Amino acid sequence: MLLRLAYLAVMNTFSLIRLLPMSDREKEIEILVLRHQLTVLQRQVDKPTFTPSDRFLLAGMLHHLTTDKLRQLQLLVRPDTVLRWHRDILKRRHAATCTPRRRGRPRTIRSIRTLVLRLAGENSSWGYRRIQGELAALGIKVAASTVWEILREHGIDPSPQREHTTWADFLRSQADALLACDFFETRTLTGARLYVFAVIEHATRRVRILGATPHPTAQWVTQLGRNLVMELEDAGSKAKFLIRDRDSKFTVAFDEVLTDAGLAVVKSGIRVPRMNSIMERWIQACRRELLDRTLIWNQRHLLHALREFETFYNGHRPHRALRNAAPLRPLREPIDEAQITRLDIRRQDRLAGTLHEYRHAA
Repeated sequence: MLLRLAYLAVMNTFSLIRLLPMSDREKEIEILVLRHQLTVLQRQVDKPTFTPSDRFLLAGMLHHLTTDKLRQLQLLVRPDTVLRWHRDILKRRHAATCTPRRRGRPRTIRSIRTLVLRLAGENSSWGYRRIQGELAALGIKVAASTVWEILREHGIDPSPQREHTTWADFLRSQADALLACDFFETRTLTGARLYVFAVIEHATRRVRILGATPHPTAQWVTQLGRNLVMELEDAGSKAKFLIRDRDSKFTVAFDEVLTDAGLAVVKSGIRVPRMNSIMERWIQACRRELLDRTLIWNQRHLLHALREFETFYNGHRPHRALRNAAPLRPLREPIDEAQITRLDIRRQDRLAGTLHEYRHAA
């Protein structure tokens, strides 16, 4: 816009210089001719368009004229429009030179807003007045309405709507007392179907593969329940709950064996595998890392492969949930820089190279 104004100013200056040698009679004739041409244009154009620079130039040249004088002129716009353009110019100039003062109370400090959001996120049962009280105990004076406004701006619902426990929160808070089990199937080279039963601990991610069979009868499943109870007692497990799906293979006798041992059976929802997500995730890992890469000959071969995978999974494979430690192997301390410069890493194969373990040379 500034470039456009400069261009118009130069052009009008040259026009003014051209008018200086002209006589009054010549100027009046030119004015009459221009008025007549303007009348012709007004008959052809319904509503002319003025750019901001055009408005600025016209308002600047005509602002010293009164309303009566403006009405006598033959303009493409009404005199009131020219006056409004002039008021807009003055308003913009005033806004550029005068900074309005902020009204109302000052904005809350960012650290306090962050603390309010943290307290609301860590304590779902706290409302805005409870959060205000906690801030007051810390020596931070904030109005209750300010706390409410901060929560509302970030889309945090009131306490009664936030105070609920999701299934994922329950699993995380009760991980030390939770077990999960499930059946999954695989096929041999001859097409025979074999069913595998496995149990995983939520807290340690330790897996127990209890058996595999082509015919999972009620007696076989019940015996697996007894074997599981004995293994847990030998390991000193503090598990109190066992999550399973609603598969018909799990009989009433299986549940009674676990109940007598102090384990409460928790059934997942119908067709809701996410309620047993940790077990489902292990089955996926077992298929991807072992079964999809191994040709299973028979039941004996399957049990051998699963035992090897169980040992590998519990004793070596890193887990993100355990900060890259293995269920039965704590994460070792970082080695020093001198050892890093002289690394000697050896590979140990399992199942003819299907599984790889890497260790420092002795």
